[in-house]
Amino acid sequence: MYAIVEIAGKQFRVAKEQNLKVPRLEGDSGSKVNFNKVLFYSDDSGKNQIGKPGISNLAVTATIVEHGRDKKIIVFKKKRRKGYQKKNGHRQDFSIIKINDIGAAKVPAKSAAVVDAKAAPAPKAKDEPKVTVKKAEAKPKSKSAAKPKTAAVKKPAPAKKAADKKTTAKKPAEKNAAAKPKTEAKPKSESKPKKDVKKTTTKKKEA
Repeated sequence: MYAIVEIAGKQFRVAKEQNLKVPRLEGDSGSKVNFNKVLFYSDDSGKNQIGKPGISNLAVTATIVEHGRDKKIIVFKKKRRKGYQKKNGHRQDFSIIKINDIGAAKVPAKSAAVVDAKAAPAPKAKDEPKVTVKKAEAKPKSKSAAKPKTAAVKKPAPAKKAADKKTTAKKPAEKNAAAKPKTEAKPKSESKPKKDVKKTTTKKKEA
């Protein structure tokens, strides 16, 4: 008869009256420990039970024998060409347990008060008669009260400002004309009559 149990995140194959080395557990030496996560169980007749993922109503009981520490190991780190190296030591804690039994898990007995409370249902509250309240009907509004809204008529803006701007623009031009009188154009000098130039033609001398 043996079982596969999960203890401190690791799986172990255990049998009755077996001493086992596991990661350190909480509790003093001599105290009892129960493990409920049984993943596989095989009895003396050869029947097997496989958990999905665990087997319900099955547990392993054990007793803590002692606590201890493993041998020291060296943890050395180095990065080449960086001038970095580090050396540390480590000793892992462990516990030695003795398997007492592999059997049915003990379910804590429920108190009688809790059972009675579940058995006797709470009395239902009496149904009170519902009071219906009629809503007051909304009075129709009188037609005379609702006056149609008159559309706002936009008044044309006065065009006086534009005319004033035009008149003010003309005034500086008149001032400049009065300040600078136009100079009279000088009479052009009479052009001299061109002399008639007689074209002289040279006759080729006969040979």
